[in-house]
Amino acid sequence: MAKIEDFNFKGKKAIVRVDFNVPLDENGNITDDTRIRGALPTLKKILSDGGSLILMSHMGKPKGKVNPKLSLAQIRDAVAKALGTDVKFAPDCAKASEAAKELKPGEVLLLENLRFYPEEEGKPVGIDKADPQYDEAKKAMKESQKEFAKTLASYADVYVNDAFGTAHRRHASTAVIAGYFDQNDKMLGFLMEKEVKAVDNILKDIKRPFTAIMGGSKVSTKIGIIENLMDKVDNLILCGGMTYTFAKAMGGNVGKSICETDKLDLALDIMKKAKEKGVNLVLGTDCVAADDFNNNANTQICSVMNIPDGWEGLDAGPDSIIAFRNVIVPAKTILWNGPAGVFEFDNFTTGSKAIADAIVEATNNGAFSLVGGGDSVACVNKFGVADSVSYVSTGGGALLEAIEGKTLPGVAAVSE
Repeated sequence: MAKIEDFNFKGKKAIVRVDFNVPLDENGNITDDTRIRGALPTLKKILSDGGSLILMSHMGKPKGKVNPKLSLAQIRDAVAKALGTDVKFAPDCAKASEAAKELKPGEVLLLENLRFYPEEEGKPVGIDKADPQYDEAKKAMKESQKEFAKTLASYADVYVNDAFGTAHRRHASTAVIAGYFDQNDKMLGFLMEKEVKAVDNILKDIKRPFTAIMGGSKVSTKIGIIENLMDKVDNLILCGGMTYTFAKAMGGNVGKSICETDKLDLALDIMKKAKEKGVNLVLGTDCVAADDFNNNANTQICSVMNIPDGWEGLDAGPDSIIAFRNVIVPAKTILWNGPAGVFEFDNFTTGSKAIADAIVEATNNGAFSLVGGGDSVACVNKFGVADSVSYVSTGGGALLEAIEGKTLPGVAAVSE
């Protein structure tokens, strides 16, 4: 695999898989351009070397059909402004060979949404998995996906993958395409390199104590990462909605709090494993309970084991916050994925903000801190501390799968 910092793109056409799946308002205006800004170091390196750029990305979930509301044409001007140069647009990503051929050094071409073609994701359309013909349809789609990837590859001399957010998917543009380039003509972009290095810091270069904070609503969605972390962390904070599944499993009354009643045995098993492995498992002991799921609901502080009927826990309580802080501040390696409460409501941000502040303090004291997952990233942005932690990951599912120890197809395809 080539290294982007050592590669000279002069006279080369580079097709770059970026993640420009940016949020848009009802008028098609970008509300957060973080992903575009994140790709700039890679894109500007190619242009400054004297290369030309072909940008490809997905947006949303059009499910293999053209959807004008998900057209990348809407972000063309924003990309041009960020790059400081005009950006040409190809309205059909699979029929852009002439536009690519005409590109001169320093010029940029943005392809239309890759997912307008079902071949990008490689999933058969219009046929259920239970259908007897599904396996044949899947096999046919796999061949079509190869042809689609081959077409995309034909536009360029070099392939660069800088889309960590989709690196856990074996899509045409993230993995299959890499097979059509020689080892010396495919590479990871700067953003991807940073993401991979950040994960390696968490998994392979651990400075202790290592504290992981797992939040969010469900234990079931985090079980893989929790189990993998059990062999690595010194402290494991489990907070957010999953708090109430653990409280219920221990015989508590959680009122109408979110709770996976079918995962109570799983919660007890996690507690048992933590004890066996010598992991300090930190669970919330109190919460801010509300009588309704809204920002202006009536609230009270109560034990997570004794939440009144009709009330629900929406944030960590003061005792829980102290316990969380006590294992975050002294840590030298920190991973945060998932909030401590319903941080979208301003009156229930205290727990999540306390975690963020403690991570910032630890980082200032020399810790390596990695924040990943959509809600955690939204937290550090909301609290204005994104620049005060070591690294904020752009990949939600990709980050979790990497930390679970899974091989990411988008990285492996370039490395092979």
